[in-house]
Amino acid sequence: MSHPDQPLEERIERLLTSDELRGNVLYPPLEELWKAHTDLARRIERISRISDSYQSLTKENENHLIKRLDKQLRQLDKVARISDHYQKMMHDLNLALREASTHDSLTGLGNRRLLLERLKEESERSRRYSRPLTIAMLDIDYFKRVNDQHGHELGDQMLVEVSRVMEAEIRDQDLCGRWGGEEFLILLPETSMEAACHVLERVRNAVGALRVRTGDESIAVTASLGVAEHRAESNYSDTVNRADWALLKAKQSGRDRLERADWAGED
Repeated sequence: MSHPDQPLEERIERLLTSDELRGNVLYPPLEELWKAHTDLARRIERISRISDSYQSLTKENENHLIKRLDKQLRQLDKVARISDHYQKMMHDLNLALREASTHDSLTGLGNRRLLLERLKEESERSRRYSRPLTIAMLDIDYFKRVNDQHGHELGDQMLVEVSRVMEAEIRDQDLCGRWGGEEFLILLPETSMEAACHVLERVRNAVGALRVRTGDESIAVTASLGVAEHRAESNYSDTVNRADWALLKAKQSGRDRLERADWAGED
């Protein structure tokens, strides 16, 4: 006789293996039911194992995909950083190329290309809005003599010192640049002839106060200037030529002086 505290399955299995029910009409159907039950239990266990295995495989594949995705994201992040760095390098390189193409390598001032761009812009603005514009040409006096007597290194030093003085004396809205050799152009937008001459005389006096040292000797520097106010009916080339003509007049008149284009008899 089975104990009532035993699990049902154990009790049934015990009854089927004992002689208690043999010959009982319930034995055959009970035995058949028990076989069907045990077969179903095995199938459920197998399905459970397959399910567990599938879930384990799915989890493993999911972890693998996550790792691959993380790796790809890290690679993309690295590529993005490299791309950003490359773009910054290209930006800096373009700025450097722009700087090199528009500025004089010795003095750091704008070169003729930059000056021509600004001349075109400012002359057009002067014409459109009927605003004054004045242009000056500055030339270092006896510069060839300095090169011949003291060498080109000292000549270069003089060019740098004169450039520094000009930048310090002109106003924020003005532009000075190296036109070529020892000749410089100063562009004074929104400035009449009278106002420009005040600024330019200050530049001339500051250049005259310079002393460039070579060994125990110091060399004085002076500059001559020609000034022309832009005319609405003229182009900027005409104004530059008028300023250059006034500069020639200043050099012919003894140097270290400023000459206005309208003082030179060309008006």
